[in-house]
Amino acid sequence: QLQASGGGLVQTGGSLRLSCTASGLTLNSYATGWFRQKSGQEREFVAAIVWSGTVTRYTDAVKGRFLISRDNAKNTVSLQMNSLKAEDTAVYFCASYQYPYLDGSYHSEEGYTYWGKGTLVTVSS
Repeated sequence: QLQASGGGLVQTGGSLRLSCTASGLTLNSYATGWFRQKSGQEREFVAAIVWSGTVTRYTDAVKGRFLISRDNAKNTVSLQMNSLKAEDTAVYFCASYQYPYLDGSYHSEEGYTYWGKGTLVTVSS
């Protein structure tokens, strides 16, 4: 199972660091992604990282502000979120991808096998 944590309430311009931890799953065998779901909207891709951590992908809305990383020794993937905006308010989910690498479908939910429960991030203006 996967578990996302680290969400909370932060002011505009602030930072939060989300963590995705795995139990019963060797997370470092898979690429891992973060998605978010804003109120009343579909879940959307945020960021992804390959098993080795050497390749990352971001949605345009967070490029330059968010940083995805992983610590395979700790079986965790993190999402450092800086310069937060009100529009970043959402429930954030982590998920393990079907492959160790990222192919052309990494931005789609369908390619992800295991999902954790989300963590709520609220950015107040």
